[in-house]
Formats: sequence, C-alpha cells, structure tokens
Amino acid sequence: MLLHANALRIYVFLAHRVETNLSKFDAVFVGLTTLDISGRPVSAIPEGGGVAFIEEIRLNPAGTAAGAVMNAAKLGIRCATVACVGQDEKGDFIADVYRRKGIDCSMLQRSQRSATSATILPIRPDGSRPALHARGASDDLFIADDQFDAVCDARFLHHGGTGLLKAMDQGQSARLLQHAKQSGLVTSFDLIAPNAHTRGMLDTLLPHVDYFMPSMEEAFFLSGTSSPADAARYFLDRGAGTCIFKWGAKGSYIQAKSETFHVPAFRVQVSDTCGCGDSYCGGFIAALVKGWGLRQACTLASAVSALVASGLGSDAGVVDFAETLAFMHSASILEA
Repeated sequence: MLLHANALRIYVFLAHRVETNLSKFDAVFVGLTTLDISGRPVSAIPEGGGVAFIEEIRLNPAGTAAGAVMNAAKLGIRCATVACVGQDEKGDFIADVYRRKGIDCSMLQRSQRSATSATILPIRPDGSRPALHARGASDDLFIADDQFDAVCDARFLHHGGTGLLKAMDQGQSARLLQHAKQSGLVTSFDLIAPNAHTRGMLDTLLPHVDYFMPSMEEAFFLSGTSSPADAARYFLDRGAGTCIFKWGAKGSYIQAKSETFHVPAFRVQVSDTCGCGDSYCGGFIAALVKGWGLRQACTLASAVSALVASGLGSDAGVVDFAETLAFMHSASILEA
C-alpha cells in the first residue's frame, strides 16, 4: 500500500512537471498588423464627387503577421499576437476581433504617438488589389530583450513584416529570432515591401530562420536572380533552413537542403487576393503544430490561401480545420 501511494505521488509529480514544461502557446505571431478597409468590385474611381455602387465592403485585421495569426487561430491553434496598434478605434477593432477568435492579446502594444496602420483596398473585378497604405503604429513595435522569454513561450514563432517595422528593423528582429532559435522554437519569417536595405538585413536574420516564406516576386528581387532554384540557393547560402516561395496561381515552390518540390494552387472563383500569402503562412504553421510533414503542410497552406481568395479580406473563406481539410481533399488543382 505504501509502495502504491509513493508511486502515485511520483506520477503526480512527473505529470505536473511535464505540464509546467509545456509552452503557453502553440505559436506566437510577431509583426505587421494593420486594419484593412476593402471594397469590391471596383472598376474605376468616380471622378470628382461622383458615387459608384459596389457589392461589398469589409473591415478586417490584416498584415504579414495579422493575416497569418487569424487563420492559424481558425484552424484551432493556440495563438498569441505580438504587434503594435494605436490608441484609437482601429486598434480597438483589431483587439476585439482577435479576442473573439481566441487570440491572446496580452503582448499587444498600444502606441501613444501613432495611429493604427491602415490600408484602403479597392479590389478589382479580377481580385487584384491596389493599396493605399498609411504607415502607423507597426513602426513603433519594439520588443525589448527582457521581453524575449515571454514572447518565446511557444513552440513556433512566426515573424512577419520586416520592411515595415521601423523600430524592429534596426537589428532587434534578428536578436529576437536568434533568442527563439536558442530557446528551441521553430522559426518562420516573412517580409513586405523589400528594398535594398531589406537585402542587407538578411545576413543577420536568415541564420535564425527555419522557414523563409517570401513571395516569388520578393525572392527574385532580393536575390537578384530569375529562377526559383537560384533564388532559393541564394537564401540557403545565407543561413535559411528551408525556402518556401509563395507563387500565386502557380502555387508554391519549396527548396530545402535535401529536397525540392512544387505544390500547386487549388482552383477557386477568385474574389480578393488580399492576404493570400499571409494566410498561407498561418495554414503552414498550423499544419506543423499538428505534426504534419513539409509537403503536407504546404498543401494545407495552399488550401487556406485558396479559401481566402474566394472571399473578401485576409481570413475570408476559412471556417475551421475540418472544413479546410474537406476542401483540401475535394478541390481541384490549377495546372502549373
């Protein structure tokens, strides 16, 4: 009886030890968070003070980090956001949407000096989207070294928005990613609006990145190459673990040190392409959290991206994991 009691105490102790060693979150999403005001379809802007009638207008959180975290949360992943919004109605709206989706906002920063970053998007009938963007609080996002442990209380860290994160782009993003890797997290990285300065930052960022996830257009620009294989080699040589290039209707191109493959896009009636690349990242990370392999994860990511393209906004079309999985198994693919 005494032996049984001791064994029970040891079991409870070990169970508690395992439980307390679990990460607080499956994934933390750091970076660009904006409010999108989207309308569709827009064929032309009326002249002067004229009025044109369209079918749909929607407000939704968006951006390289926001589009990823919202879709990952819809797929059932325990998510947290690390972003900066203003002390304004736009920031309140984003925080409210996040909380209703179950996204942890305890590390959401509120800027005292800048309005929430926002974009007006007149969506063309073919789903393409010119953008009118007002930079704002995302430039004020700053994660100090003593906050790194809290941010990295997760299994995965996705950093999105380098290029439009003024304070973090001065070297702090690289330090955060380095800390995440040293803490045992799997890291993924996306960027936006790259320029010559962005290219110079990659040497410090990529050695701490497991999955580098730009668009194909961004990959070509940053690498100065014109083929997917050459572009991937450029980034792999600079330390990236695996390159995943989002390629629109062509799907995605994946190159790791030991394998290269292409995942086609799914066929949908395109309504709005806003946030498709960001949602791809969210779907990919959700699949990794669920233990899926690389090819399977990219296939789920393609399904999420296609569903988003079928509606208006950066999380449109995605309901939950079960419906996304059903779509992935039933939808036809686009020929490359």
